[in-house]
Amino acid sequence: MRSIFGRHEMSLAEPAALPVATSAAPRLHVLKRFTSSLKASLPAYLLLLPSLIFLALFTYGAMGRVVIDALYQRATPKAPVRFVGLDNISAVLADPAFTGAIVNNLIYAVGTAVPSIALALLFALALARTHAVNSALRAALFLPVLIPMVAASALFLFIFLPNVGLLDYYIGRLLPVLPNWLGDPDIALYAIMIITIWKNAGYYMLFFLAGLQAVPEDVMEAAHLDGAGPYMRLRHIILPELKPTFLFVTVIAILNAVTQVDHVFVMTQGGPSNSTNLVLFYIYQQAVEHYDIGKASAATLLTLAALMGLTALSFRTMANREGGP
Repeated sequence: MRSIFGRHEMSLAEPAALPVATSAAPRLHVLKRFTSSLKASLPAYLLLLPSLIFLALFTYGAMGRVVIDALYQRATPKAPVRFVGLDNISAVLADPAFTGAIVNNLIYAVGTAVPSIALALLFALALARTHAVNSALRAALFLPVLIPMVAASALFLFIFLPNVGLLDYYIGRLLPVLPNWLGDPDIALYAIMIITIWKNAGYYMLFFLAGLQAVPEDVMEAAHLDGAGPYMRLRHIILPELKPTFLFVTVIAILNAVTQVDHVFVMTQGGPSNSTNLVLFYIYQQAVEHYDIGKASAATLLTLAALMGLTALSFRTMANREGGP
């Protein structure tokens, strides 16, 4: 009986031990795989660590500070900080200067993006073939990109000077009355658009040159043999192939229109009569001139939300085009 009970005890004990062994084995295997994967990727993480620290401190950390500052207000630099919630965002949305800056930025974005992209495409089509002359012309068109915006603004400030500037010197021979390019509220915004178009057209040209390299040569040759002229090849072959490039360049152009403010600071200071006041310069005015950090942070949050929405929409559009027929 004891031996029988002993056998029963062994038979009852063995099944209880099996689940423990079978459940511990996969966990140990997963742990070993994770450890080996971590050891293999550790050098890569160590190389990325300085960039990750920099990104965390100066990008995500700064964004978090903006979110916190948008919820508080300080009347003067020495006054205590008080929590106001969403009042700063409400104040920014109700500020006519902010709405005016948004309107100016929309006009500025369209007025700079469309001509810059059109000129960039024209330059790319004209200089698509690689030889010595085209290489020199590409370098000449790309040269404005290398000039800092502050230096370019100082150059165009001299060009736009009333009566003594280069533009008035040459146009004065044709027109009896010359406009004040930077002093007239009706034309000042369009005057500062010229410098943006001048700087960005050569930059966007590089993207279109890269996009033209992806156009199939055999399709172009077949269309040429079938009697398709340059316009038909451009409309039915080149432009459809450049749709992703168009979308990417458009996003870059709009982002540049929102983030470029150096020329406004150097040339007009947002004037005359806030006719050249853009959103980023409005944020600068609130933060530096008025020392209203809460209002400046709220305007920054609204601008970031708009840019993130635009970026998400652009990526979704690109994904739909790539996944479409």
